Formats: sequence, structure tokens, C-alpha cells
Amino acid sequence: MAELQPVRGTRDLLPEESRRHHRVTETARRIAALYGYEEIGVPIFEFTEVFQRTLGDTSDIVTKEMYTFTDRGGEQLTLRPEATAGIMRALISGGLSQSLPLKFFCTGPMFRYERPQKGRYRQFHQIDLELLGVADPLGDVEVIAVGAHILEDLGILDKTVLELNTLGDSPSRAAYRRALLDYLEKHRDGLSEDSRARLTRNPLRILDSKDEGDKRIVAGAPVFFDYLNEASRGFFEKVKGALDALGIAYHLNPRIVRGLDYYCHTVFEFTTTALGAQGAVLAGGRYDGLAETMGGPPTPAVGWAGGIERLAMLASDPPPAARPVAIVPIGAEAEAASLRLARDLRHAGIAVELGFHGNVSRRMKRANKLGARAAILLGEDELKRGLATLRDLDSGTQSEVPFAELATRLAEER
Repeated sequence: MAELQPVRGTRDLLPEESRRHHRVTETARRIAALYGYEEIGVPIFEFTEVFQRTLGDTSDIVTKEMYTFTDRGGEQLTLRPEATAGIMRALISGGLSQSLPLKFFCTGPMFRYERPQKGRYRQFHQIDLELLGVADPLGDVEVIAVGAHILEDLGILDKTVLELNTLGDSPSRAAYRRALLDYLEKHRDGLSEDSRARLTRNPLRILDSKDEGDKRIVAGAPVFFDYLNEASRGFFEKVKGALDALGIAYHLNPRIVRGLDYYCHTVFEFTTTALGAQGAVLAGGRYDGLAETMGGPPTPAVGWAGGIERLAMLASDPPPAARPVAIVPIGAEAEAASLRLARDLRHAGIAVELGFHGNVSRRMKRANKLGARAAILLGEDELKRGLATLRDLDSGTQSEVPFAELATRLAEER
């Protein structure tokens, strides 16, 4: 039988890596709550149509990367490649539009069939923030500010650059699309096969092409800003002005786009050069037309998603796991007492390691291997006197402590 291995593009999160992930998610959860964002959970798989409607039939995610399958009931389902579609589906199917505005935070695994590389996996994890029902440019600023605050608390804001662009409103977008199409038609022969296929259906996607030939052509393409109407320029000015007021630095990048028609106005990415070719660590934008695309009522919305793997790689090492206290029973009578003592100390918030077998020497070796900060030696004599021997495993000093005072003593020394 072949040796069992994890599926390509997946990996085990062993304790140290889990602590890194936990630090990112807990930091994001805590900061999001400060701004009033409540946590929401949506299913890991949805009807395939949820993602086809939201991501577009021509997108790489839909055509090449989604994990889609037919279940035993004959339904076509897809493992979620991102969280926004599921959250918007929940808004519509749950009748939540009656409660707008809504602020949601979400975290969990996503799935895309793509080439694994540094910081990118086929099962990966994201933090996600969505502000629903707010059309004001200050909504865009708030979600960016939450992202910046999270990066700052992780100690990595100075390793990133906030890149900012605007896609304008629908009339501005339509004017730009015409200008872009005119330009790209003149360079049709030099475009890649994928980009030629997108010319009539979704030319904006060509701006995201990774093909080197496409990139050279795109470098000379018109930019969105030249086609913004007055209303769109005013919206973007308010966004930039509020970011300036908050002291959030940004770099204008006219090449940041979103290829789907429901995106509008602000788009942004926090990018880094510290992870090689993997630039964006947190990215998002305004998507006022998404709810209508999915059959719901018109709902302004803005949000972002951040890759936990990449954020964890950028962040400094998390604090080590709490050092436990080891209980070392001596004799059969002490075994039963140690169970009760371990329970009481754990209920008092103290991490306890209770070896399951072995003599005193073996249990002490295990305590040292686990990095225990102290050992509680419990024998028949100690039981009779209502005391335990508390040994500091760093200094080697020890003292006798009444059972009733152990939790307080250990808490003080933690």
C-alpha cells in the first residue's frame, strides 16, 4: 500500500502553525468587534449557481478553479472559493435586508484548484469583512480602516502598501469599457487566447491577465480615472480625504480592477514584497450590484478578504503556549486525589498536565519535556496533612502549600 500523504495543495496545521493562524483570526475578530462587526458563519458548500452568478461564467475561478461535484441527491454543489457570495446569499435567503445596515465578520477555509505556491494552497483560510446597506464613501473608509487596524495590531502594517483605485459608477464604467475595448481591438493579434476570448464578454478582465504579452499591451491602455464623471470623482475624493484625515497612507494604482459589473467605486489592496511574488495579503472593494445579480433587492455593499496563511507568514512569532503545571501523584491513593486536584485547578484557569502512568522519575522527565513551570508532588503524607509539595521547575526551589491555596499561589506565579 502506498504511503498516505495529504492531498496536493493541502497541509496539516500542527500546533505551532495553528497558534499562528489563531493569532491572526483572534486579532481580526477582536478588532472587527471594536467597529461593530458581528461574526457570521456560512456553509462551506453552496449550490454551484451561487458562485456562478457572483464570480462570473468567464472568471478563472469558475472555469478552472472551483471544486464542484454532484451529491447523492443529484444537486450540483461547490466548495466555497470565497465568502462574500455565501454571505450575500444569506442576506437574501434569510430576509436580512429588512435589518440593514449590517456589519459581518467571517473566517474559515476556502477551496480553489490552483497551482500551490508559497502562501497559497488549494485549501486555504481567510478572514472576511462585509458592510452591507451603506452607500456613503465613509463606509469604504471604515472597512479599509478596519483592515489597517488589524494589520497594525499584527505588527505588519509597515510591511504593506495600501494600493487604491476607483471604478466609478455605472455610467463611468460603461464609458471606460468602450474606450478600453476600442484600444484592445487594435491590439487583438497580440493578445493571448484567453484575453481574445474575453474581448467581447468581459474586456476588463484582460487588465488582470498574468500573460507577459498581455501585460505589455495593458501598460498602454486607458485608465479609469480619465473616464470618471463628476459624481464618481466626488465619491473618490471623499474616500481619499477621510483616509488622509485618519493618517492611513495609500498609493494610487489605476491598474487595480475588478472585472465584474457589480463592482463600483473604491477598490483596494494591501500588498507586500516580503512574500516574493505573492503581493496582496488583504483586498476588497465596493460591490453595490451584487445583491441584484443574485436576485435580491438593490443593496450597497463594501468589504474585503485577507489570506490567513500569508498574514501568518508576515507576522512575528506568536506567544508560546501557556506553560502547564504538572501533577505528580505518588501511590494509588494520590492518583485519585490528583484527578480531583487537576479538575479544580483547570476550573480556576490553570493549565494542568496529568501524566497517565509511570513512576515519579518518568513523570518528572515528561514534565520537563513539556516545559512545565512547576510540579505538584502529591503523596500519602501530603494527603494526610492537606498539603502539596510545589516545586518550581526553573529554580528548583520547593515549598509546601495547602490544597486550598494552590490555585491562588499558582495564579500569582504565572
